[in-house]
Amino acid sequence: MYQVVKSYPRPSEELLKQYQSMQAATLHEVMGKRGAMTHDIRPVWPGSFVVGSALTVKARPGDNLMLHKAVSMARPGDILVVDVDGFCEGGIWGEIITTAAKMKGICGIVTNGSVRDTMPIRELDFPMFCRGISMKGTTKMTPGTINNPVIVCGVTVHPGDIVLGDNDGVVVVPLAEAEEVLKAARQKEAAEAAIMEKVRAGECTMDLLGIQKAFDALGLSEEQEG
Repeated sequence: MYQVVKSYPRPSEELLKQYQSMQAATLHEVMGKRGAMTHDIRPVWPGSFVVGSALTVKARPGDNLMLHKAVSMARPGDILVVDVDGFCEGGIWGEIITTAAKMKGICGIVTNGSVRDTMPIRELDFPMFCRGISMKGTTKMTPGTINNPVIVCGVTVHPGDIVLGDNDGVVVVPLAEAEEVLKAARQKEAAEAAIMEKVRAGECTMDLLGIQKAFDALGLSEEQEG
């Protein structure tokens, strides 16, 4: 396996467009509660949303050499998914590299490390999902890998997987499952929309969702209305 891989399967632009309307939590649930990164990876700004094709990077803690290399070879629609072993005392991503990423059509970054220059990057409208924020600088001298599988916040990510981040967190959909997951997510959304219509009409979630049976099975004492 090359340390820097350039050829790998990628989702089509049309498939990525269809994922634009999806929610991270819905995708996680229809995949059997798989694919969700740990709760501590958060958007830098509330309300952020990003979806794209994973460009995976393994960089050494406190060094962003491989990130600059990844940006140089990225394609429009890529999201950088960066493993730095969870090291948060160094801002591996800042304003200059963000500007370069925007020029390449990169749509966001997900990392188990930290970012910096958050205010100017907000003006650039570049979504960042990370574990921390650190102003501390980094070196550019140690090797790593690009487009090899990485593990970020509990999820194994392969290059070309679909990555979606929103206010609830980040979820990863394996490319081989992407069509099936999308179909299941749409079905779930339709089913939930029907339930919410019934709730608005006055029906109770205890009955609609079958929760009453689970509650009754607990044998709890309940005061009856007089």
